[in-house]
Formats: sequence, C-alpha cells, structure tokens
Amino acid sequence: MVVSNGIESLQTVRFAFQPLYSLHTGGVVALEALARPQSGEVPELLTGALRAGKLVEVDVGLAARAVEEEARHNTLLPLHLNLTAASAAAAPGDLGPLLDALSRSGRRPREVVLEIGPPFRPAGTHNLVSGLRRLAELGFRIAFDGLGSGDLALDLLTCAPVDMLKLDRGLLGRLPGDQATAAAIEAMAHFASRADLRLVATGVETREQLEAARRLGIRIAQGKLFAPARHSDIWTGTLSPAMPDPDGQSSVLPVPAAPKVADFLRPATTLDAEATCDEVREVLAAGDAPTGIVGLDSEGRPSWSIDRSRFLLAVTGRYGHALHAKRPAARLADHPHTIHADAGALELLDLVNDADWGRTGDDVVVVDDDGRCLGVVLVTEIVRGVAETKIEEAAALSPLTRLPGSDTIARDVDRRLAVREALVVAWLDVDSFKTINDTVGFAAGDDLIRELGRTLTDLSAELPRMTVSHVGGDDFLIACDMDEIATVAATLLDTSWSAEGMPVTVSLATLVCASGAVGSYREVSRLLAPLKQRAKDVSGSSWVLGRPGSDRVEVLRGLANGQLATHRSAS
Repeated sequence: MVVSNGIESLQTVRFAFQPLYSLHTGGVVALEALARPQSGEVPELLTGALRAGKLVEVDVGLAARAVEEEARHNTLLPLHLNLTAASAAAAPGDLGPLLDALSRSGRRPREVVLEIGPPFRPAGTHNLVSGLRRLAELGFRIAFDGLGSGDLALDLLTCAPVDMLKLDRGLLGRLPGDQATAAAIEAMAHFASRADLRLVATGVETREQLEAARRLGIRIAQGKLFAPARHSDIWTGTLSPAMPDPDGQSSVLPVPAAPKVADFLRPATTLDAEATCDEVREVLAAGDAPTGIVGLDSEGRPSWSIDRSRFLLAVTGRYGHALHAKRPAARLADHPHTIHADAGALELLDLVNDADWGRTGDDVVVVDDDGRCLGVVLVTEIVRGVAETKIEEAAALSPLTRLPGSDTIARDVDRRLAVREALVVAWLDVDSFKTINDTVGFAAGDDLIRELGRTLTDLSAELPRMTVSHVGGDDFLIACDMDEIATVAATLLDTSWSAEGMPVTVSLATLVCASGAVGSYREVSRLLAPLKQRAKDVSGSSWVLGRPGSDRVEVLRGLANGQLATHRSAS
C-alpha cells in the first residue's frame, strides 16, 4: 500500500472480525475489527502514515472503513475499533470520517468501543485525557489496549475515562506456568474490579490459558482458541464449539451455565482469631487497605469478620484507642457470613435476601467442605456479575417468542456430542412465510410465530431433554432425545396452523445423530440444510429424517410424489 496516495488507498484494506466472548455465558458480546492491508502489517502502514504527516487521517480512515465493512454483516453486536493514542488526542474535527461512517451505517457511538493503543507518551497525558473525555461525551466507550506492554503509564490509567482494559496477548502466552505473570494479572483484575472496569484477556490459544484466566478473575476473552478473525461469515456462535485435542479427539470448552461464587473469589486478609484491636488497626492502615479482615481459628476456619469502616470508626473515635487497643478484636467483630465455594452466585443473593442482611457491603467468607477459609467475595461484585449475565441472556432472546437464539442450541448440541450422547436435531420452518406476510400482513405473520414459539415452549416444559432456539424469522431449532422426537413431530404436524384464517403448513427436517456419528454443531447445521430443502419439497406439513453419512432420506409425513407418506423412504 502506498500511503502517499492518501485516504483513497484505504479502500484496498480488508477487514477481519474476531469475537469477544463472555466467560459467564459463553455468548459473543462484541466484535473487534482488525485491518488487513494488501501488503505488510498495520504498524507498517501507520508508520508510513506518520512519516507522511497523515497518521491521524489514515488511522481514523481505517476505523471508518471498518464501520462500513461491518455494516454489510449487520450483526448488531457492539463493535470494537482500534485507534492510536494520537488520534484520540487529535482535534474533534479529525474524527469526522468516523462519525460520518457511523451515521451512514445507522450505528450510534454508544454501540462502539474505541480501543486506544500505544504509543501513549507522545500524545501527552493532558491532551489524551481531554480527547478521551470528548469521545466519552459523544457516547463512545473507551478501552485501553495492550495493558502490560508498551508505555501505558499508571497516572493515565487512573485518570482517563475508560470502561475496559485489554491485557496484552504476550501476558496470556506466559500462563499458566509463570507465577509472576499470574500475580501481575491478578493485581490488574483486582484494580479493574475496584475501578469498575472490565478486563479482557486477548490471545487465548489453549484451554490451560483459558482456565488460568478464569481463575484470575477475568470475565471476557478472545483468541484463536474460540474463533480466528474472519473476513466473512462472521462467527457469532457460542464459546463452546467442539475443539480438536492434540490427539485429534474433539472436546468442549467448559463454559459455566451460570456464574459461581468461586468465580468472584478474591484473597482474604486474615489474622489469628485471638488478634488484638491494635493488630487489626495496623493491618487496616497498611498500603493495600483491605476492605475487611477475617479472624481464623487454628484449623483455618472463620471465627469472626471485621468491616474496615465500622472498625475504624470505633477505634478512632473519642477514647476508642484506650478502650479497645489491647483488647481482643473479636469484641468489635461480627459473626462471619460464609458460603460454600461450589454455591451459585444466585444462591448467595437468595441467602442475602432471605437473611435480610444489612451488611451487603461486607466481605462474605468462602469456605471449603471442612469449613476452612478459601477467600472472600463481595455481594456488590456478585450483583454486578449476575446482572451482566442476565443482560447478556436477555439480549439474546427473540423479542417475538422470548426464546433464546442459536447460541443455546449450539452449546447444548456440542455438549451432548462431546460426551458421545445420541440425540436428534430438528429444523422447523413455516412454508411460504413470505406469502403469508404479503397476503394477510406482517402482524398476522408475527402472531403465527408467537403461537409456534408458545407451542415449543410448552413442549420443552413437558420434555426434560428438549432444547429450543428461535434462530430468526420463521426458523426454529430443536435438540432432543431419540424418544422425544415423535412427540415433538406429532404436536407440530397435527396442529392446524393458520394466519388470519389462511391455512399454514410447516416443514420439519430432523437429523438423527447416533453416538459418535457427528463431531460438532457446525457439522450438524451443514447436514440439516439439504434436509430442510427436502422437507420443503414435500407438499403439506412434512417431516423428513436423515442420518450422518447416509444419502437416504425418510419422508415420514407429507405428500411425496402425490402420495400421502407416513413411513415412506426416498433416496
């Protein structure tokens, strides 16, 4: 690429998109746009632009091109765009091309995260903070990229209006074996939690790195382990696609269905249960300023819990030191709130609600099977984590049917396939749905979809192994056990569907997946596509059945070749 050609040369740049995943839900929470020049790398392109005096122009132009490219895919996910610190500190008018591109694509700034990358020092802390505040006022969310590498200063980190921090991929590359790196990341996770920021792990390439990131408190991740950056067919599936092991076997990345108390665990500050108030005061006055202290007995079990604020009010008040200094700390302590490490986050919130705690800001002590202290969690952090999970889950629900999207079915199918469980995956589709909308109107079409959704919801309540997703429009996906599919098919095909009195038929394509017959949800979806078309070719409400590795298709319901088929085979 020739930078001297100006902004027009940017039209030759292609873009790949890589998803960011929530480690709470396994769902995609955003996409990052990554520039791919025809020749060379982005740093070379920006270095050439800097020499030509066009760094900000080229940098902002790349971001604008990324917006235009993503608009073709219309994912509706938050979009991450990369900008240099120099561009973030530039004059407001220099961002015009980006704002124009957002306007043309229908994107709002609040749907965009600007990832500000190095070098930071040449931009100047004052200019950069002022520029970031202008961007935040426009509605953009701000992230600092490359945390742990480069020249990101602590004073900038603490005073800039950022919402997210992205760890440099080099740090994750040293996990899980490097204890110093693990300690540094844990400190960053603690800082992010206290500052109400979101910490992102980048460059995750192995399951060991993923598990290490989880243990260190990271909630969002991206990397080749989940999905590589793609130029087209943007991957917006779940975090748990079948991944090949080194020996060629497939396995599923373990994604928790819901956050656990242990996901929010932080180290506890502890003292011997016989400690004095003076000893507690010395610890609370230390530089790391813990929120509280747990008193442990000789077996490591919690005997009492002290809240920092209440304790200091007691000992620093009039006569406080004289009254308490040499006395046991237990006299100013509370009975510890404890919960088992395996408990769910929602279980803790239920416990808080049932107990009518007035001390929801206190540390809650997490214990093992023997009652020994493993660490502490804060109720406020768990509330925030659960809220994020619920928001992500709600965002994935269809507004018409309140059924989840394809992420749910993909996760369930991959989980069953990983343990070599036999199942049936079905694709339900309304015949000639466009004709319905064109004839009796969109409202009638929506009513029909809602009715189908209610029927499937009721079925899933009756059939314990059935999972349903509304994947868009008039398409639904179903996963169930072998002995459940007959009930599903009978309910769907024996119902007389209609829209404003207009008779409606449906097509049901099913793939019977015997143990070990198929490897992943992606493969299942590929095999279902021709079966769906075969079902659409059968007149009336139809049901066709196929099996991986076989061209044989059984037409179980519908008019095949002018004949009513109930258990008829066709090749």
